[in-house]
Amino acid sequence: MFKYSHIAAFGAVLAVALSAMPALPAAAQDTGAQGMPQDPGATPAPEGANRAPPPLATSGPAAAAAAQRIANAAGTACQVVEANVIGQTSNQQRITYEAACAAGPGYIFVNSLPPEARDCVLLAGQAEADRAANPNADVGAQCVIPRNTEIARVVGAYATEAGIACTVDQGASIGRTSDNTLIYEVGCDGLDGYRIEKAAAGWTRTECAVIATQNSTCRFSTAEEQAATLKARLAGSEASACDVVQARYIGASAGDTLYEARCGAGNGIIVRFTPEHVVRQVFLCEAAQRIAGGCRLTTVAAAPAA
Repeated sequence: MFKYSHIAAFGAVLAVALSAMPALPAAAQDTGAQGMPQDPGATPAPEGANRAPPPLATSGPAAAAAAQRIANAAGTACQVVEANVIGQTSNQQRITYEAACAAGPGYIFVNSLPPEARDCVLLAGQAEADRAANPNADVGAQCVIPRNTEIARVVGAYATEAGIACTVDQGASIGRTSDNTLIYEVGCDGLDGYRIEKAAAGWTRTECAVIATQNSTCRFSTAEEQAATLKARLAGSEASACDVVQARYIGASAGDTLYEARCGAGNGIIVRFTPEHVVRQVFLCEAAQRIAGGCRLTTVAAAPAA
């Protein structure tokens, strides 16, 4: 009998989500900050000084240069291509910029001590979670530069790093694990999507068909896309004639995975795949009633008594 084990559910860790990251205030003016330079390396105005601050460039090359200094001081890899001032104190000692980067996510930068850098993709994910819990929630400052709202572009780059070859059409930051590992959902055009996690050792990925067995769901994947994925993996095998109309992930053992397919002709199969998704074994549902509980998508006659 093929023994299998479900990957442990982690739906509960999404409750941790991005809620540990406080939102930036939405207000454009903050009159209470003192002693914070306009950008790293600048000298703060002495307390009590009665001089007007120099004119502040709120956009254009000067704003991009100032945002770049904060990006460098904050330790980010952002190469600023566009920046706008979105908040400042009355004495210009604390200035908040939104910056778009040549690659990766954009940021909201604050020239505080130490400097602050808030990832636009994480901010958008947090705002979405907050609004889902309370439609009237104050989600703080959000990124609005068009490049910074291209969440699928950024998540698609992460998916490539994680070894996912699909065309990414949707993506989102959806939370953190209990050990603070970031989680993203990847939506694939016409195929099953993934959840990916960015840990110190690198990326891990889990198919949405697997997520469906963990008391959770993927927003960007459909049953039709999961069936299309399984159909593609059957190509060139003895099961290629199965026109998969419904697919189910059953479990995994020793690196192999087990899936059930309901075929358009009304029959069904259980397929065992290698870790590279190559078909290893195919079982007709009629003969697979003792394999991992048998087929659930196709109705077959009861097995004869032993």
